[in-house]
Amino acid sequence: MPVAIRTPIRRLSQAEFGDLAYAVMNCIFEVHSELGRFFDEKIYKSEIAHRVPEAQLEVPIEIRHGCFCKELFLDFMVASGAVFEFKTAKCLTPRHRAQLLHYLLLADLAHGKLVNLRPEKVEHEFVNTTLTHRDRVNFEIETNGWNEHTPGAGHFRETLTGLLRDWGAGLDLQLYEEAMTHLLGGGVADVEVRTPDHLLGHQKMRLAAPGVAFKLTALDATGSAFESHTRRLLQHLDLKTILWANVGLKRLTFTTIESARPKTEKWGTEK
Repeated sequence: MPVAIRTPIRRLSQAEFGDLAYAVMNCIFEVHSELGRFFDEKIYKSEIAHRVPEAQLEVPIEIRHGCFCKELFLDFMVASGAVFEFKTAKCLTPRHRAQLLHYLLLADLAHGKLVNLRPEKVEHEFVNTTLTHRDRVNFEIETNGWNEHTPGAGHFRETLTGLLRDWGAGLDLQLYEEAMTHLLGGGVADVEVRTPDHLLGHQKMRLAAPGVAFKLTALDATGSAFESHTRRLLQHLDLKTILWANVGLKRLTFTTIESARPKTEKWGTEK
């Protein structure tokens, strides 16, 4: 199984989740009122779990593909399907919402709730999705701008496509990047950054093959601005090519971005 949760889990209806969320939030308000707003997140979760029947803390999710394995944790789950993500932050941010959506997609659940216990009044909001695992593996592949003859290109395309057919699109890009770096075996390298006459420093890049890096995005638009800036980046890197894959829910697009420097051009040597 590509994603395994070591406890029974079920997809709740919106009405069922709403009823559970109402009861749990009443408990959260009570705990926040009694303890105040300055404790660590783990203290609040411990007390709330003590008061809520069927509550489970740190429910593990094991994610596998090939030789890659990673474990993540659902913060707080009630009744085997109601997921709550707790924060003690100044305010909730888009990154917090994306994190909870990521967990919902991994667990193939539809509803969750973000709860921030740091403010004077508890900040909370629903995060919902209609996407299922079946929806997220049903994407098209576009290779119009792809050069299969680039070193590492075939392996990169096959590996990423297999990964997404297994896990589905829509997850956190960092998870895909971590898995691809492991599966390709190229690692993360410090690549020289130069102008034609001097060294500027080093930039960390994920490698698909010697002299070939890769980048993953999840852009809704055409990506023309991203490609333009990536070409400028490559112009100053000691690399030949960047393999770019844009991971959309409906389309996986592969593009090869090659260095525009003349093959005969030699950069100056830093003394």
